[in-house]
Formats: sequence, structure tokens, C-alpha cells
Amino acid sequence: MSIRPLVIIPDSKLRLVSEPIKEITSEIRQLADDMLETMYDAPGVGLAAIQIGVPVRMVTMDVSKSEDERQPMVLINPEILWASEEKRVYEEGCLSIPEYYEEVERPDRVRFRYMNLQGETIEQDADGLLATCVQHEIDHLNGVLFIDYLSKLKRDRVITKFKKAAKREAGA
Repeated sequence: MSIRPLVIIPDSKLRLVSEPIKEITSEIRQLADDMLETMYDAPGVGLAAIQIGVPVRMVTMDVSKSEDERQPMVLINPEILWASEEKRVYEEGCLSIPEYYEEVERPDRVRFRYMNLQGETIEQDADGLLATCVQHEIDHLNGVLFIDYLSKLKRDRVITKFKKAAKREAGA
């Protein structure tokens, strides 16, 4: 297992649509292990493969409250099957947009389907933080960031801030 570098905005990789995983290989299992280690190290509650520069449809998540009771999830080719009409607002952040948080409104409950590392197809219902996390991470697989749900003004400010930071780092 190894910690991989995170892709940070304004990197255009974050706008790529990730490719489905056709079979679960040792490389896919290694990627899942690396993603979990990277996510826990960051620390974060979710990570899409594209956030470490790998454009495949895999997500790792852990919305448990305690390090002692970790509940890691690996979702391969996840998709939302149903979303409630009721909405909920959560303050979201993103490992690819460090230290920026904003309230985002999303469906309160979802049903989603994914394949686990054993190749089993699982359907699961989620609400609260898990529902928000699933939607946020699947968005990443489709090239969508949580800032896309904000007003144009807020989104432009965030992107400008990170573009300036990237230029400063490139010039250093």
C-alpha cells in the first residue's frame, strides 16, 4: 500500500469522465488499497480514483465516526438507481479542493448499485452523510465537482484562488 499524490484543481484531469472497470485484477485491488491509505492519510471520508489521476470508475469511502471502528467501502462502477425528492443541505469539502467547504443541497436519500472487490453486485440504500458522500464521489467519476453546485460567482472565486496558487507554486 502506498499514499498517492492528490490531483488538485485547476488540474483538468478532474473533469475527465472515468472508464468502467471490466474485471477485478490484482492491479485494481492494489489501487483500492492505495486509495484507502491515501484517503485515511488526507484525511477524508471519500476518494474517487480520478483524484489520484486514475480515470477508472472506483471510489473508496468510510463515513464511520471513529478511527477505531473504520468501515471502509470500495465501490466499483457505482451508479445511483434512485434519489429522493426530499433534499438535504450538507457542508461539503473535497480533497482535490483543499481547505474549502461550502453547503450543497442534494437528494436526502439514494439507492445505489456497485460491485465490490469480490465481484459481487450490491444494491444499497443510503441517507444522511453516506448518501451525500456517494453522490459526491459518483460526481467525480463523471467529471463533476461539488463547486459546480454553487453559484457562478462562488465557483469562479474558488477556481481563481487555486489557479493563482498553482501559478505561484510553478514559479517557485
